[in-house]
Amino acid sequence: MTKLRGALSQIQGRFETEARSPFDDGWAGEEPLEKEFTTTVTEERARSIIARNDSPDIPFEQSINPYRGCEHGCIYCYARPSHAYLELSPGLDFETKLFAKTNAVELLKKELSKRGYRASPMAFGTNTDCYQPIERRYKVMRGLLEVLASCDHPLTIVTKSALVERDIDLLAPMAKKNLVKAFLSITTLDRRLARALEPRAASPRRRVDALRALASAGIPCGVMVAPLIPALTDSTLEAVLEASAEAGATMAGWILLRLPNEVRPLFKEWLAAHHPRRADHVISIVRQSRGGRENDPNFGSRMTGSGNFVDLIGKRFELACKRLGLNSEDNHMASRGSLDCTLFRPPVDRENEGGQMGLF
Repeated sequence: MTKLRGALSQIQGRFETEARSPFDDGWAGEEPLEKEFTTTVTEERARSIIARNDSPDIPFEQSINPYRGCEHGCIYCYARPSHAYLELSPGLDFETKLFAKTNAVELLKKELSKRGYRASPMAFGTNTDCYQPIERRYKVMRGLLEVLASCDHPLTIVTKSALVERDIDLLAPMAKKNLVKAFLSITTLDRRLARALEPRAASPRRRVDALRALASAGIPCGVMVAPLIPALTDSTLEAVLEASAEAGATMAGWILLRLPNEVRPLFKEWLAAHHPRRADHVISIVRQSRGGRENDPNFGSRMTGSGNFVDLIGKRFELACKRLGLNSEDNHMASRGSLDCTLFRPPVDRENEGGQMGLF
């Protein structure tokens, strides 16, 4: 019933006041207690579209999430707990009950037109994937890109989807103005492991192909080895970096597995089902890398962790990047530094033709 889903259960959100569990009272007959989980999408009118951030260990000030929930179903996704705020389960609900912000383009235009707006790179893919499967139907991300491209607003993208190739016609001209960087998140090159970890995301090799397409179009691109899961995906770190560099990636980064709130029991349940012999070892290294806990929420250490395992991964990553020319100052595309925020013009300047002119 949960084929091609990441979570194995409907874990209760931490804000719910009632608990529910299946119970066979003898009337079900031959029918299974577990229902089939199909994807449903609710169109919503969001009240705001830009999320501001002042966390010291996150390299962006503002971001946009066109959708809530994510059909990719990555079992380790740190965004799963956000569904609890909707009184939905961070488990199967997160990947089956999705919300599309159909007024996102309208809201973005209003935000960018405000007199006090200050341009800084807009980050996409920071919570749920902006190119998840429902984007093919709703095209919310496409609309947002068209607005940003029209007013020369810089942006960054992180995705696990090859659908990003669809928007190369918008991204390539922006890249020539130093307005965009795109990253593909590749956890492992092992197809079977990836299918279990990220059941509805593009295959690892397909993501490498997407990197190649972006690089061929002149778009600065990189790879995020995220999350790096101890004793499960860390052995393929160098292989991921090598394949990405060969495809044209010039930048790379990695993030250690995070297990906040409801993600922790969901991931441990997944481990016990898919890798029972390795489960204890994986969690043991996680604890060693998180100061004895299974999750570290502290700024500065929550992304990388600490300890011998983390030091080893850091050294391996550094050596591989040096050998492959990733993150190198000698690499033209990687050395372009910060995106250009000086070209930004409010959309009202370009779309108000025939309307009332501004006073200044």
